[in-house]
Amino acid sequence: MAVDRDHVLRSAAALLTHKSTATMDEVAKAAGISRATLHRQFAGRDALVRALESLGIAECEAVVDSARLDEGAASDAVRRLVRGIEPVAGLLAFLYTENQLFEGEEVDEGWSRIDARIAALFRRGQDNGEFRIDLTPTWLTEALFGLLASGAWVVQSGKVAANDFHHMIVELLLGGALRREES
Repeated sequence: MAVDRDHVLRSAAALLTHKSTATMDEVAKAAGISRATLHRQFAGRDALVRALESLGIAECEAVVDSARLDEGAASDAVRRLVRGIEPVAGLLAFLYTENQLFEGEEVDEGWSRIDARIAALFRRGQDNGEFRIDLTPTWLTEALFGLLASGAWVVQSGKVAANDFHHMIVELLLGGALRREES
């Protein structure tokens, strides 16, 4: 019987986004395969995490493409980006905590491509006067990733309704936390 690698990866992603410390045995069980079959697909946890990284990058790049970051107001593009990334935010949150993915010489260039495209969106928003210029596009990009991860975690924990994910992230990122005087 052939093992559907995509099914295994998506099962692993679903489990690890809720339980980042899950063992390979638990991953195999979640995928409905034996541990031996899992190990034939992925030599160990590191190989599995690297495969999940590739999946996360592919999913994120697809969202960035579909969000049409160069079209319309930059703030609207941010809203489209957050809406599009919501279904994979849990996987990105898991990957965000996997330090080995971002250390040393083996950092996947996919992250740099994604960062550059999102930073260009924030730069465009600054150039057209929509976004603050005292915060760098790099910082705004990292802040977005942090908010996406935090949003995924708080929704998964049940502390916040899933329907609030988009609103929480977009409003805090674009509006900031300072209370403004109402006109």
